[in-house]
Order: sequence, then C-alpha cells, then structure tokens
Amino acid sequence: MGNSDFFGLATIGYIIAMMAYIAYLIFRNNSIGVAATVITTAGFISQTIAFILRWVESYEMGIGRAPLTNLYESLVFFVWCLILGYLIIEFKYKNRSFGAFITPIAGVALGFIDLTGLSKEIEPLVPALQSNWLLAHVTMSFIAYSAFGLSFASAMMYLVLKTDKRNESAYIFWTIAGGVFAIILIAMGLDFIKFKILAHSTEELIRNHLFKATLRSSSGAVTAVSWIASLFLIFVTWRYGHVLKKIIESFDLTTDLLDELTYKTIAMGFPIFTLGGLIFGAIWADQAWGVYWSWDPKETWSLITWFFYAFYLHARLMRGWKGIKVAIVAVIGFIAVIFTYLGVNLFLSGLHSYGSL
Repeated sequence: MGNSDFFGLATIGYIIAMMAYIAYLIFRNNSIGVAATVITTAGFISQTIAFILRWVESYEMGIGRAPLTNLYESLVFFVWCLILGYLIIEFKYKNRSFGAFITPIAGVALGFIDLTGLSKEIEPLVPALQSNWLLAHVTMSFIAYSAFGLSFASAMMYLVLKTDKRNESAYIFWTIAGGVFAIILIAMGLDFIKFKILAHSTEELIRNHLFKATLRSSSGAVTAVSWIASLFLIFVTWRYGHVLKKIIESFDLTTDLLDELTYKTIAMGFPIFTLGGLIFGAIWADQAWGVYWSWDPKETWSLITWFFYAFYLHARLMRGWKGIKVAIVAVIGFIAVIFTYLGVNLFLSGLHSYGSL
C-alpha cells in the first residue's frame, strides 16, 4: 500500500468518525462514542503512516522534501494537527462531545480535497520554496491554525451554552455562523455528487464549480431555490437552537471549561503563529524576494488574522474580558484563518501563488 491508500483510509475514517460523533451527541450512547474515538484514532494512525511514506517517497524520487509545500499537502497536515489536538483534549478531559464540532472541520478540509481534484503528485520545489525556512514556517503556521480551529469549536460550544433568548446578539451570531457552516458542508456534498460522481473533470479549478450545484448554479431557478433553502436552514437553526443547547448540556461540559479551552488553545497558537507564520515568513521573504514585507494578499490577511487573536488576548488579559465577547472574537478569528489559507489562494493572486490549486 502506498501513501495515497493510507490517506484514503484516513479520509474515510474521519468522515465516518464525524457521523459517529454527531450520533453520539444526539443519542448519548456511550458505545457510539467509544466507536467514534477508535475510528478517529485509527484514521490518525493511517494518516501518520501516509505522511511518513510520502516523505520517504520524495527522497526515493530524488526530490527529498517535507510534504508541506502545496495546497493538498498543507490541507492534509492541517487535518493531522487538528485531529492530534482533538485527541489530546479528549483523553485529557475525558469528554467526546468536542468531536461533533471538530471532525466537521476536518471533513470540510478533506471534502475540499476530493471535490477539487487537487494534484497529489510529488513535485520538485519551485525556487521560492527551496529554503531551510520552509519546514519551520509552514509547520508552525499549521500547528497554529489547528490550535485556532480547536478554539473555534470550543468558542462555538460556549456561545451555544451561554445564550438563551433568540433576540440576543450572541445567539443570532452563533446560529448564523453555525447555519452557514452547515450550508457549506451540504453545498460541497452536492458539488461532489454532481461534479465527481457524474464524471465531470476533476481537473477543473474550484473557482469554476464551487457551489455550482447550488448557490452558483447556471440555472436561475436552482440558484433561487438554493438561496431560499439556505436562508430557511439559518432560520431553523435560529428557531431551534435551544435544542442543540439541551443536547450539549446533557454532557459534563461547563462554560468555564469551554472558556478555558478557548483561551489555552489561542494562547498556545498565537506565539507559534507570530514566530513561525509572521517572523520566520518575513525572514524567508527577504531571502527569496529581497524584501521582508510586500503587502502580498497572503501577508496582509495573515496580519489581519494576527490582529484578531492579538485583540483576543489583549481584551482577556489586559481588559478583563471573558465569556461571550471574547468567544465571538475567537469565532471571527478562525473565519479570518480560513480566508487567509483558502480564500486568498482561490480568489486573490500574489507572491504566494505557488500555494494555489
């Protein structure tokens, strides 16, 4: 078996685990929860083996590089870091309910890979990437991204537990954010059915068919129905958000624990992102392009992301903010992370174009 086979097994495992964690959250069946943990652990082991095999294979091909240099490899590494962080939290706090919020993030990332038909070939590094700073910059950036992903999940759960009234701004915020996330999952699933299963070319860029089965369909009627259905789903999430709250309340989760987790994951991820993502990136940029900072779209959005999390820590440590306000900042911060990583690569251009599709 090659690295692609093990990656495939990991992908299947994570998707099954996502469904199992959600079922565990709904039915509160401990056997389902144990199964979800076992499947997630097996998927993680499979992905680790795949990662090592791909690295070894690159040396056998005479390329000899860490498998972190293109969109496919970085997405895979992000998922690996995210699952590792989640498993540590699960075993430390003896609580599986986080899995229903973490595994969908991994599922979106892996679904993105399959939907777009990203190239999985091991290719030589472009000149700009041929630097000893590569491993430190990319590895530390994605460790930070995964920490921010964990903070996003705990912050969302905190908001669910802390809000009661439908007219509360925080309640409206998390129901819209959660509804949009669900819409993206569903839309990507329909894209997969239309463009992959129905044998459309997997080489098309996602710019051409992302949400083309629904929200960006060439059919005006399909587009209209999709937007109406999306708004309806957000309305249902807002109307029945209290159901999700009751489910989460049935587990041994406290708002203090969730607030602590959000803070600790951001406190861990922020210095790693500052050092690896910004400082090491600037040093590398000077070596590659002769300038530390060029206001490239990726650099600009990385700085915007940094400001969000700097504001979170400043507000909490210096201003004494806790609870709902900083939880909202944590959620918005991760939205900035997603755009920094994917949105810039897909919709903008710049010196980081080698990280595109």
